[in-house]
Amino acid sequence: MVHASLRGTGLSPTHVRDALLDALGPRGTLVVPAFTPENSDSSRAHRALVAHLSAAEAEEFRASMPPFEPDATPCPTMGALAECVRTTPGAVRSDHPQTSLAAIGPRAGELLADHDPRCHLGERSPLARLYEADAQVLLLRVGFGVCSAFHLAEYRMTPRPPLRLYRCVVGDKGNWFSYEDLTLYDGDFAEAGARLPDELLVRRAWSGKPVTLFGMRAAVDDVSDQLSRYRPRNDVK
Repeated sequence: MVHASLRGTGLSPTHVRDALLDALGPRGTLVVPAFTPENSDSSRAHRALVAHLSAAEAEEFRASMPPFEPDATPCPTMGALAECVRTTPGAVRSDHPQTSLAAIGPRAGELLADHDPRCHLGERSPLARLYEADAQVLLLRVGFGVCSAFHLAEYRMTPRPPLRLYRCVVGDKGNWFSYEDLTLYDGDFAEAGARLPDELLVRRAWSGKPVTLFGMRAAVDDVSDQLSRYRPRNDVK
């Protein structure tokens, strides 16, 4: 599972995608986040889009929002590599209207199947299957603050975060789907990543920025324990 920032590298996302697939080999599967936070009136991304609009204009914008379509909806906030993987012929995408993942490779369908639309990134999401497979996580010129795998640790921390209401458009324009799921928070992920034992991490650098590789299972277990200890005392959050 790769999170990447290619800005300043001089390489196209296609070049990087192909290099990653070559490194994985024919038995490997490349996974990226293909999130669509814009498809929600309960997200920070949506609030930013309508911040400059009047109340009437914001409501008109909301009414015109297109529904999530796994095969067509872009993921612009996830970066060029994620969009490149999503649009690669043969790529698979999970069905969640806000936090889908996209993948290329022999296990793509298996790992991304049956993504419960009421579960962002918990036990009924591809993250749980990636954990079971002990997938590797590659942070390519980005930090732990954007490490989506750590959201699985939130579902496993004690006590669990409170629930909140989410809303997004599915099926047809104007068809709003509402559901409750955990209140997800990534504001302490950078600190949690910095606390990971060095022996879990392989560190390099590319084009002036860090590159970090680690096994998802051990990292999620460690971060879940960290969040259980630190977050309730507000030491991290």
